[in-house]
Amino acid sequence: MTDHVQTALQGGVLTIRFARPDKKNAITDAMYRVVAEALEDAATSERVRVVLFEGEGDSFSAGNDIGDFVQIATSGRPAGEAAVFRVLKALAHFDKPAVAAVKGSAVGIGTTLLLNCDLVYVAEDARLSTPFVNLALAPEAASSLLLPARIGHARAFAMFALGERIDGVAAAAWGIANAALPADQVEPAARAAAAALAKRPPESLRLTKRLMRDGAALWAHMEKENAAFGGQLTSPEAREAFMAFAERREPDFSKVP
Repeated sequence: MTDHVQTALQGGVLTIRFARPDKKNAITDAMYRVVAEALEDAATSERVRVVLFEGEGDSFSAGNDIGDFVQIATSGRPAGEAAVFRVLKALAHFDKPAVAAVKGSAVGIGTTLLLNCDLVYVAEDARLSTPFVNLALAPEAASSLLLPARIGHARAFAMFALGERIDGVAAAAWGIANAALPADQVEPAARAAAAALAKRPPESLRLTKRLMRDGAALWAHMEKENAAFGGQLTSPEAREAFMAFAERREPDFSKVP
């Protein structure tokens, strides 16, 4: 267990809060295990009607903890054993409403998680990015399907391949978020929306979400992404990217086979 993820249930809303602010809420394998268990339990609990994601401090999440990547890449441990894949499977099949409140940085899965939520509220100055190629990796969380569907191929490819970052205003204008708000209004707006959803007829909401979103198809696509991601994680390209990150230098892929 870890205290870097906090969960609380009130009024039918299960809040999952990333609570590692000193590391910009970068997510470790231990944190993913807590999130996976929370989502798996929420899926079948009659007490949980809505899930709300928040981040403590000035960031939603800086994405995956690079230290975990390096450990997996150097340990020989199969990438598929990482708890993140449990989270992704739970998200793909989750048929209750999911809401997110985003302030500050939302990097990698900090952004792709939002594509698997139903309502998203972002700070106007939030910073969203999906720099997988920067780390010689591949997209995850069905983002290679969902992001182009939301914002178009050209914009999505620029975010993936060039690591281009967008602010909250653009995220709302492009359809990633419902609204861009002053930072101090983000969590109140998300909590109000989650509370409103919790009062709606639950089976009607679940049927609506199932009709709008094919969980089996999303998980099938995630499995393709997971294979690509796992393969790249132990590649020479990724090793160079991780070494460059640790050494605070630009990676040099010119000599990578």
